[in-house]
Amino acid sequence: MSDACQGHAARLIDPRSRRDVLALCALVPESAVFVAAQIERTLGEYGESPAGDLWGWPSEGPPRALCWAGANIVPVVPPDLDVHDRRVALRAFAQAVGSASGFASLTGDESSVLTLWSHLSGQWPAAREIRRGQPLLAINRDPDVEPDPWVRITAPSEIPLVLPACVAMFTHEVGYSPITEESTAYVGHVTSIVERGYSFSRFAGANSRSQSAVEFTAELGAVALDVAQVQGVWVAPHLRGTGLSAPALAAVVAHTRAHIARTLCLYANSHNVPALRTYARVGYERVGTFATVLF
Repeated sequence: MSDACQGHAARLIDPRSRRDVLALCALVPESAVFVAAQIERTLGEYGESPAGDLWGWPSEGPPRALCWAGANIVPVVPPDLDVHDRRVALRAFAQAVGSASGFASLTGDESSVLTLWSHLSGQWPAAREIRRGQPLLAINRDPDVEPDPWVRITAPSEIPLVLPACVAMFTHEVGYSPITEESTAYVGHVTSIVERGYSFSRFAGANSRSQSAVEFTAELGAVALDVAQVQGVWVAPHLRGTGLSAPALAAVVAHTRAHIARTLCLYANSHNVPALRTYARVGYERVGTFATVLF
């Protein structure tokens, strides 16, 4: 009998009506914060429409594994799921999303991502890049470095100032510009992050309150389960290697822990040794391994 006939197929879950899936995300909060944030936004005061589909496995009963399919595909498979059930769940998710297209990436826990990709790679176009062994780092205490006092929350009026830095970061990290003639979605993303108070900046001439040039930016891309995921870290090229990064990131940690979430996490490319050393200096510790498949 097939797995589907045994009730092992994936099913769509309405994030607005299934608060119990957050309990599953809480089993792996640093890995699942992105998915949990998508769910919480649909359950919040304004009940935002889901920005993607939430798949649950198995097809009956409480979900034991999840897969978000929006702009990005993000599987959430708790470590206590046995090997057989993990294999069946990831195959079910591959069947659920296999006929879709237009995803930007497949990202999350390395084992889950690479297994899911092994099912999808035969029916999808070749990946543009596969990034394995990405350290997942977290900190849930005060930083080990004195915070930079000139790093602060970005004001909405400063969006035109930080947007070029955000675009430069994205282009360097992903390999193409997020802004095209056909789409301004990235501008909306940056605007949303700033308006939520999740964007941090340091401006040149901070002592004189000049705002003529951005020296540092970082943002919280997802916040849920008392965890905030840091992304979009960027330092002006002429300031790299000067020691600015660690105090600036410490300021992000200090403010976030005081006002937003007690734990911060991020993932980085394994070859980015300078960044990994900076994160370690701030106090981040490895809690897992991610992989990202870029399309």
